[in-house]
Amino acid sequence: MINAFNREFEFRNQDFHFIANLVQDKTGIVLASHKQDMVYTRIARRLRNLNLKTFREYCHLLQSELGKDEMGNFVNALTTNLTSFFREEHHFDHLRDNILLPLLEHYPANKRIRLWSSACSSGAEPYSMAMVCYETIPDIERWDIKILATDIDTGMLEKSRAGIYSQNEFKDVPAALTRKYTLALPSGKLAMHAKLKNIISFKHLNLVETWPFKGPFDAVFCRNVIIYFSKDTQKIIFSQMSKKISSKGWLYLGHSETLHGISEDYQHCGKTIYRKVS
Repeated sequence: MINAFNREFEFRNQDFHFIANLVQDKTGIVLASHKQDMVYTRIARRLRNLNLKTFREYCHLLQSELGKDEMGNFVNALTTNLTSFFREEHHFDHLRDNILLPLLEHYPANKRIRLWSSACSSGAEPYSMAMVCYETIPDIERWDIKILATDIDTGMLEKSRAGIYSQNEFKDVPAALTRKYTLALPSGKLAMHAKLKNIISFKHLNLVETWPFKGPFDAVFCRNVIIYFSKDTQKIIFSQMSKKISSKGWLYLGHSETLHGISEDYQHCGKTIYRKVS
């Protein structure tokens, strides 16, 4: 038994291994043994909601016909959604200086930009990307700009589409941007401006399943995602991703991530910044 003392629910080793194997099969996420407490805490909420007494019952539910209806909640419970506006700010500076401004200067007739936030979580990342676009491009209404924002967690996608955030979630955003791109609600929360939403499409996507879109993208944000995958899964994802990135397009990873030993399709160009090798 895993740390059985003071547990509200019975949680056996075989329950953990079943859950870890199932989530890896469905999402590619690897749950090492030190994640047992995290798994217990997150899945225990599902047991309470379903009035189940043990993890064994929950595992049986997932294997039954009714398990199809529970699978979305299961995946949502085990995905990590730590994010913030303009997180790793140097990426947004790079987006402005190395993608948007050169397009304005050298290819003013093109007026087409495609960006992808591949694990958008609660939406802070794609809304930050949209703000950079509006701040950088003076005649943006004349441009064909689309930001694809995807995530595996359906609950996070609902929050992203709603675009409503607490004041605390904006604490590190410059006040001028907050005033310009949000609307204060009677509840005290902040709603993202409709013009930002107009250039973002929020879609459900499991990165280890089929990607139903073509691209190509000028830049892809794939940050703090691959650390949860095995090296073999990482290789598959970045091979597939290179086919969706335009010639000499850009890829941004999280602060603790690297493509070393994973892919030779990209050239390392700075702190967690890569460029597709044409």
